[in-house]
Amino acid sequence: METLPRETIVDALEMRLREDILTGRHPTGSYLPPERELADGYGVTRTTLKHAFGRLVQAGLLETRHGVGTRVRDYARLGGADLLPMLVRHSPGWLGEIFEVRRSIGALIAGRAAEKATAAQCAELRELLAVVAAAEGGDPVQLADVEVHRALARATGNRVYTLLTNTLFNAYVPMRSHLVGPFLDPEAAHARLAPVVEAVCAGDGAAARAAADAYMSATERIMLDGLGLE
Repeated sequence: METLPRETIVDALEMRLREDILTGRHPTGSYLPPERELADGYGVTRTTLKHAFGRLVQAGLLETRHGVGTRVRDYARLGGADLLPMLVRHSPGWLGEIFEVRRSIGALIAGRAAEKATAAQCAELRELLAVVAAAEGGDPVQLADVEVHRALARATGNRVYTLLTNTLFNAYVPMRSHLVGPFLDPEAAHARLAPVVEAVCAGDGAAARAAADAYMSATERIMLDGLGLE
């Protein structure tokens, strides 16, 4: 095994171990080699190794049992959505499945928001939508668009929808710069999203779901085209 650069030693070791787990070099259910052997192989101290282990335990990829050892966790069976950003970094192929969930959750949230949104929440949605049109540059427009979706989730009155929305957007973070296509033109981005907000504020659940589905499908096509995955 190649010695890791010292300037980012824990980060580099965490990344290397994570990659070895996700590629199956350390299979699910298997125990990692003894700490001294691993540390020597990577050219790090056992303290550094323990720090990297701690991060991977927190991420849900490893579990450590005192006196037994460190085992690779069955993250596909036991892991949560918080693993998505890491999995997307490992394999962009996860994006297709994330987009599928994005479409269904987005439509569900819009329909629910149409039933529950208050006048104050509609005013907030329209203000945030105006920011999308006024933003300059793909990244600011993309971030402004995200805030509209967060507000839509809040308007449902269900905090779980808000957390799900946050999780899906966090999953995009590793690839965000490659998914900026739908946001390069502020006016076009505003025009795609406006029907969702207007249907929600009109209290029309069916129209809100349809508008959200159209928005999600249109932006997904642009994003996948930018990634060369269509």
